[in-house]
Amino acid sequence: MHHEAPLYTLFGLTFNLANVLMITVTSVIVFVIAVLATRNLAMKPTGMQNFLEWVMDFVKGIIKSNMDWKTGGRFHMLGMTLIMYIFVANMLGLPFSVVIDNKLWWKSPTADPVVTLTLATMVVALSHYYGIKLNGFKEYAKGFVSPMPILFPLKIIEEFANTLTLGLRLYGNIFAGEILLALLAGSLATGVGGTIAAIIPTIAWQGFSIFVGAIQAFIFTMLTMVYMAHKVSHDH
Repeated sequence: MHHEAPLYTLFGLTFNLANVLMITVTSVIVFVIAVLATRNLAMKPTGMQNFLEWVMDFVKGIIKSNMDWKTGGRFHMLGMTLIMYIFVANMLGLPFSVVIDNKLWWKSPTADPVVTLTLATMVVALSHYYGIKLNGFKEYAKGFVSPMPILFPLKIIEEFANTLTLGLRLYGNIFAGEILLALLAGSLATGVGGTIAAIIPTIAWQGFSIFVGAIQAFIFTMLTMVYMAHKVSHDH
C-alpha cells in the first residue's frame, strides 16, 4: 500500500520515473489505437474505424451542447485526445500494479495529482489563450469585470478553483479506486477464506472502476468544453 515513488534527479529537477513511464505507455496506446483505426479507411466503417468514428460523434455532441459548431469545431481534436488519453490512463492501473524494491512502477498515471493538475492547468491555460485569440484582449478582459467590476477578485479565485477541482476530481476518483483494489488484493492473499470472501467484491469493483474511469474521462472532456465556451462564446 505505502510504496515509494521511483524518483530521479537531473539538473536539479526531480522526476517521478513511474509517471514518465505510465504517461509514455498511455500515449503509445492512444497513438496505436488511432493508427489502427485509420490505416484502412472505408466508406462503410467496421471494427476500429467504426469505434473511432463513434468517439468523434460523441465528442462532437459534447462540443455542440456547449457552443456552436462553427466556434467549437476547432476543439474537436482536443476533445478526442483528452477523452481517449484519460480513459486509457484511468484503465492502466486496474488489472495489476508492479512494485519493484518497494517502488511502485505500474499504476494509472491519473492516480497522481501532479499529472491530473498538469492536465487541468493545460486546459485552463488553453481556454484563456483561445479567449484572447478569438475575441481579442479587450473583449476577453471584460469577462473578468462583468457584470460588476467588484467581482474581479472572485473571478480570479474562480479560475484557480476551476483548475484545482478539475484536476483533483479526476485524481481523487482514480486514486481511491486503486486503493480499494489494493486492499481487496491484500485480502486475496490472506488465505483460502480471505480469497473466497474477496473474489466477488474484487470482480465487482473492477467493473465499477471501469465505469468510473469512463465517466471521469467524459466529465473532464465535458468541463473542458464548458470552460472553452465561457471564454470564446459571446453569449456566455
